[in-house]
Amino acid sequence: MIKGIVKKDIEILYPELSYDLNGIFFKIHRELGRYSREKQYADALERELKERSVIYAREERNIKDEYFTGNITDFVVNNCVVIELKAKKFVTKDDFYQVKRYLINLDKKLGLLVNFRDDFIKTKRILNNN
Repeated sequence: MIKGIVKKDIEILYPELSYDLNGIFFKIHRELGRYSREKQYADALERELKERSVIYAREERNIKDEYFTGNITDFVVNNCVVIELKAKKFVTKDDFYQVKRYLINLDKKLGLLVNFRDDFIKTKRILNNN
């Protein structure tokens, strides 16, 4: 064991659902490429979720924030995973904090931040430890 590193049993939240969602993201990226608009990716995701009979909510104004900024979640899947879709060159800290704020306000444990503009899909998993 490397000095200073403690080995812990790490539980992955919703492993099967996360795996399935990542497969859907890869499929959409393969079909639409990397230069479509966010709405096109969201429409494709909605179509895939419907085909698989996955329970989801799209673009609902369910953020309980006293300083409501107008942000709306892209998707909440199975009432447990928040998905935020992006189509831009770089994912920023603001994007990360946006998902984190959604998780806290909706009392969810896992958020997936997906940027379709990259050459390869790299889903960022964001946890709510509160």
